[in-house]
Amino acid sequence: MAKAVYLLCALTSLACATLLLRGYASRRSRLLLWSGLCFVALALNNGLLVVDRLVLPEVDLSVWRQVPAVGGMALLVWGLVWDAE
Repeated sequence: MAKAVYLLCALTSLACATLLLRGYASRRSRLLLWSGLCFVALALNNGLLVVDRLVLPEVDLSVWRQVPAVGGMALLVWGLVWDAE
């Protein structure tokens, strides 16, 4: 059951990133860009979670998993502050 949840989380993050970036391409709203980039990083985080838990369970990738998550959140905060003007 955990395998399905990990995979669905990764696919959902990727779908959200795709929809947000498609919205940015058509509307050119910068908030959509920052949100889309954040979800790209979260999809990478979830992809690394799948690799960490399912493909390579003997290797601890927890630190490497957190790097894209923190980077994605930093991008979103940067975008929110940048566009707050």
